[in-house]
Amino acid sequence: MSQHPLIDSFFLHELANIAGKASLEHYRTHELTVLENKPKADYQFDPVTQADRLAEKLMREHITKTYPEHSIMGEEYGVTGDSPIQWVLDPIDGTRPFLCGLPLWANLIGLTIDGKATMGMMSQPYIGERFWADHSGSWTSSHHGHFQLQTRKNIPLDQAILHTNSPEPIDSHKNIHFTALTKRVLMTRYGGECYAMAMLAAGRIDICLDFALEPYDIVPLIPIIEQAGGRVTTLDGNRAEKGGAVLATGCPILHEQVLDILNHG
Repeated sequence: MSQHPLIDSFFLHELANIAGKASLEHYRTHELTVLENKPKADYQFDPVTQADRLAEKLMREHITKTYPEHSIMGEEYGVTGDSPIQWVLDPIDGTRPFLCGLPLWANLIGLTIDGKATMGMMSQPYIGERFWADHSGSWTSSHHGHFQLQTRKNIPLDQAILHTNSPEPIDSHKNIHFTALTKRVLMTRYGGECYAMAMLAAGRIDICLDFALEPYDIVPLIPIIEQAGGRVTTLDGNRAEKGGAVLATGCPILHEQVLDILNHG
């Protein structure tokens, strides 16, 4: 196992400042354009903008200048380096709401050591809210203050709040019994993007399911949820750093219940 690098949350915030500034240069402007569409199985419109590429480019430059020995994985420019210490970047998670002017997007920054997510940042620069995890715990800050995050525990399934990002993938994943789960919970909400995962860490949502995530979609969020007391796995119960169908819950007991329903109905 590689020794943990001497990195604290200050560097996460530096990267978030860089990505936020680059993102806001184009957010809600008439200059924002779609440079490329990368359709996925569940979404025929998966856009890339100049803001995505600029934010990742500038973060990469800062990481390489500060930690040239580290590897980087990013949504826009792939993987560079082969170090067991790897930065995982989603420069704008939620590009579709970004295009719509809705502040349900964020700059995502994660760090893995030997493949395990150890630090993470979710920054929403337009409203000035951040969620991050470091060696001391899971935290949030905004103009409302600075608080430690804690997931909600001991919630009966019939009182739990469920989120998935979009109803579009449900019909194409018949092996995942999502509809059965919706009948057992208090309510189901859609469209929160990565903000829903942050609200799970904050104790406002109890269950988040995403049908098909890439590593850069989930790695930065894993430490935020785990350090707040939650659990994140694939649907077979394994660690979720490689993406796929991912379940996050605020309570380990609830997690097992939900896994059973999603897998068996």
